[in-house]
Amino acid sequence: MRDFIGRAKELKILQQIDQSQVSEFVAVYGRRRVGKTLLIRNFYEDRIAFQLTALAHTSTTDNQLLNFHLTFDELEQATKYEDPPKNWLYAFHRLKGYLKSLSVDKKVVFIDELPWLDTDDADFISALEHFWNSWASARTDITLIVCGSAASWMINNLINDHGGLHNRITARIHLHPFSLKEAEALLKIKNPAISRYQVIQLYMVMGGIPFYLNAVNPSESAAQAVDRLCFSQSGLLRLEFNNLYLALFKNAERHIKIVRVLATKAKGLTRAEIIKLAKISNGGGTTQILGELEQSGFIRVYTPFKKQKKNGLFQLIDFYTLFYLRFIEPANPLDKNTWLTAIDHPRYRAWSGYAYEQICLYHNEYIKQALGISGIQTNIFSWRSKQASDNTQIDLILDRRDQVITICEIKFAKEPYTITKSYAANLRNKIATFKTETGTRKAVYLALLTTYGLKNTTYLHSLVQDDLNMDIFFD
Repeated sequence: MRDFIGRAKELKILQQIDQSQVSEFVAVYGRRRVGKTLLIRNFYEDRIAFQLTALAHTSTTDNQLLNFHLTFDELEQATKYEDPPKNWLYAFHRLKGYLKSLSVDKKVVFIDELPWLDTDDADFISALEHFWNSWASARTDITLIVCGSAASWMINNLINDHGGLHNRITARIHLHPFSLKEAEALLKIKNPAISRYQVIQLYMVMGGIPFYLNAVNPSESAAQAVDRLCFSQSGLLRLEFNNLYLALFKNAERHIKIVRVLATKAKGLTRAEIIKLAKISNGGGTTQILGELEQSGFIRVYTPFKKQKKNGLFQLIDFYTLFYLRFIEPANPLDKNTWLTAIDHPRYRAWSGYAYEQICLYHNEYIKQALGISGIQTNIFSWRSKQASDNTQIDLILDRRDQVITICEIKFAKEPYTITKSYAANLRNKIATFKTETGTRKAVYLALLTTYGLKNTTYLHSLVQDDLNMDIFFD
């Protein structure tokens, strides 16, 4: 296996599977471009006995079976067939015969983008179930790995199947986007001089999607890379949006409607507000779409501090989607240096502040570690005043089991941040308002999480308990 960035937990799972004395059925899922196929190919290299990659954008079972036939026909030791199999039962019967003929200790079967094989009239799942239950599971030498970008399909139709595949998955790997630390490691391969500030700038646009990050050129600054990838006529990320959602969801138009309305409200919307603004029906279909978006990592559902679960807010958290809808889609592809000329604009500063908040939320475990509370049970909330005239709000609250609430103020800046007299007064007022309205009896601490830390002003030590900077996300 070649050197690999990150994925330590996932590689450990694959190593355990590789050493298993029984047959294994492994489900790997995660959003498009997150590196699922690369992970499997990198780990197994030339030890994959059979690999089938499903055809995208086809609803015809015959096309998928023809694809299987052509792939199978390329295998050196396979029995040759003149015609494609009539159905998936025949296809798996051919595969079974081929695997029986192999003398290797472990026979690895890798089916990539499995959900695409489940066309309307395919009866694919029952054939897969029969292959596993009637033959492969009774052996000790089969490793069946199925992979899919449509996380909701993988969970609902495979992992949580209530039919013949119920409890048949022996291992699951949910591949998440890279952390900032992993993103930095990937970017430094090309450009060892890249700064952490620039890594964060790229992450705010692309998230931790390895395929996107790998498209950054070694000689580019973060702003230059964003300009080329997002705003040029043929830019990778200018053309990615529709492909992303169409690859993940059936009838993706409804999913796109929802993310569009969520993009208009940074702090999130209730279900009722989503239905009204997106002009969609209030039924099981909407529940399913929201669930699919959540399972795929595009949205999150959170409960504001001291609110009931029914008052939960849906929030768009996918970095690329947020950036695309706010900046890429409305931009003119013929304009030059679109992003380079925008980075000092107030609209950019407002977006970057919010995007950095989302980075901090996504890396909340790093914040807990920096605060020394990793072992303390902690609930994470946001809060907005209903009484204060200035709409006081707190974006990140750590409600700790040790009778402390840590309020996190998050600031994205190009240099060490200064707490001015007016900002210090604002912070004191915010803490006082929070205590009064919530009635909390817990001690309330203040942590400032900035990019380069705080300047040593007279207000620092009297007001702030914890001064954190971006380095906590990389250590």
